[in-house]
Amino acid sequence: MIRQLQIFVLIALVSCGLSAETQRHGEIRIAEKTEAWDEDMNEWLTLEQFWGNYTLSKGGLSWDVAAEYPPYSNVKEDDTFMIKLKSGMCLMEFRHTRWRRANDVHRWDPGFNDYASCPDVFK
Repeated sequence: MIRQLQIFVLIALVSCGLSAETQRHGEIRIAEKTEAWDEDMNEWLTLEQFWGNYTLSKGGLSWDVAAEYPPYSNVKEDDTFMIKLKSGMCLMEFRHTRWRRANDVHRWDPGFNDYASCPDVFK
């Protein structure tokens, strides 16, 4: 009986470990809502929470949430900005002399580029 219990516990621990290992930072799943896996938090978050955690890890957004891009003369490499359009918000990051979607810089799940205003930010 004890031996069977030990085997059961071992299988349960291995199963938990395998399921956690299959999640990739920035991976998106669509369940009741669209969520992204945050490796640092070890949990599924809304995409806005995921973006928020990322910007907090860098000291917060460099620029306020707005519909207009900040003046290029004031922007620095790696600045972050949340653009807000009619279709929603999208996290932007200034990299190599231009604004890019944060997903294009970090290569999280491709689904980020289809979320909220991310498909519209360069129109």
